[in-house]
Amino acid sequence: MNFGFIGAGNMVSAIVKGMTTGTKSYEGSCIYITSKSGTSAQELAKITSANYCKNAQEVIAASDILILGVKPHILPEILPQLKKEIASKNPLVISIAAGKTLQYLESLLQPQTPIVRVMPNINAKIGASTTGICKNAFVTEKQLSDAKSIFETIGSVTEIAEEQFSVFSVIGGASVAFAYLYMDALSRAALKAGMPKKQALEITAQTVLGSAKMILEAKEEPWPLIDQVCSPAGTTIEGISTLQENGFESTLTKAFDAVLNKDKWIGEKK
Repeated sequence: MNFGFIGAGNMVSAIVKGMTTGTKSYEGSCIYITSKSGTSAQELAKITSANYCKNAQEVIAASDILILGVKPHILPEILPQLKKEIASKNPLVISIAAGKTLQYLESLLQPQTPIVRVMPNINAKIGASTTGICKNAFVTEKQLSDAKSIFETIGSVTEIAEEQFSVFSVIGGASVAFAYLYMDALSRAALKAGMPKKQALEITAQTVLGSAKMILEAKEEPWPLIDQVCSPAGTTIEGISTLQENGFESTLTKAFDAVLNKDKWIGEKK
């Protein structure tokens, strides 16, 4: 089975590296890559022993699974030009474009094209992405399994109902930046209190990692765990109360809504 990538940006680079040099689940010889300038695709192909292609047509001709790794606004520019080639080869088409629905992708391709929509996040760079996936009616279970296998090389994969994909784009995509901001703010506060920033950031990140593992492995809800940490008249409850008084939860909800609305706007934009 051969895999083609149109685009060779940061996310495609993470995926191809995860498939090859990361997990070594796939041989580079079965991967074909192209990019607009050609430079990024050539560099990625060299690193992963993949095949560099001069154009998208060459990639499509070689591919059983075709991954569209371009920005959302580029799709309407390139897909109409490649529509016939894709229909002739009939690969499974996978899109990682934010906001673009299966229905939108179907409108740019021939009827009955099998399409999978995927959203990984930046943690794919270290094999720790949280990835959402959904499919249209023309994708077989085997094709869906093959798609999941690709993205399992860069982290976990969860099947999401398409109507919930915008929600996933917030909690599985944008929230990564929220977490980075939270950790940076805490470590800067520690810096202000006299601890070196590098040490503070490492401690904060390890604490966030352990807290996430507690939620996932202990199967406990956050609030009972918060209660366990907060002693009567103790220090932690002072911090929790201050966060609540200053709108920590409502601010997160507003940030969630802002990302959700922007994702829907991108999806509606032609």
